[in-house]
Amino acid sequence: MRSICVRSTAGKPRTTGSTAHKIAGLLRGGMLPQAYVYPQAMRATRDLMRRRNYLMRQRAELLAHITNTNHQYNLPAFGVRPARPAERSGLLEHFAEPQVRRSVAVDLSFIEHYDQELPALERYLESNAQAHDPLALAIVRTVHGMGKVLGLSILYEIQDIGRFARVQQFLSYGRLVKPTKESGGKILGHSGRKIGNAHLKWAFSEAAVCFLRANKPAQALRARLMAKHGKGKSLAIIAAKLARAVYFMLKRGEAFDAERFFAH
Repeated sequence: MRSICVRSTAGKPRTTGSTAHKIAGLLRGGMLPQAYVYPQAMRATRDLMRRRNYLMRQRAELLAHITNTNHQYNLPAFGVRPARPAERSGLLEHFAEPQVRRSVAVDLSFIEHYDQELPALERYLESNAQAHDPLALAIVRTVHGMGKVLGLSILYEIQDIGRFARVQQFLSYGRLVKPTKESGGKILGHSGRKIGNAHLKWAFSEAAVCFLRANKPAQALRARLMAKHGKGKSLAIIAAKLARAVYFMLKRGEAFDAERFFAH
């Protein structure tokens, strides 16, 4: 039996055959879960999609800074949407102080650069990112508001729905449910919130927002959930509900069923 290098309490590596024997016994008994190894052939594309999402958040932060600056100096509303390039003309003149204007000019300069690079990056992803299962991409995109890039992001984070034996495992992996801490049958609180895939959580949270756009049944569902749970939690419930639907869609190879989704 091969020995395994472990860490001692002093921080120095030590090698013991007894430790290896114990670990082998845990593996044989199914008491030590093995880590999932993501396929190497798909890692570069997945990482590029994650980079795209990071850049999109950076752009959103710049837009938010412009809006917050306007509020900070108690100026009237813009009357335009800075996110739209065609509506940015004259935006700098809205700020009278030269230093503030310069700050906003820097934000706009970076935003314009993002507006050039991000669409090109998305086109590259759409044309070069080959889903491991084209049928799975077509199934995921039957969800209302699900774009191609968002659908690819979800599929590349999941990789293989078969590695989740139960839907509860999938929701936990996606950080869409709160892990509970129990002892003696009593719930003592919540822990382990950072266990799982943060990128998958973001993807389904974004999918929930897109799902509500121009979707009256979904908006009615959101209104009912808001009345009962509040604004923030209602969106989290819809995100988890969408993830549950996607899990069974991929497992069964079926398209999104709106009637079934809103029935429960």
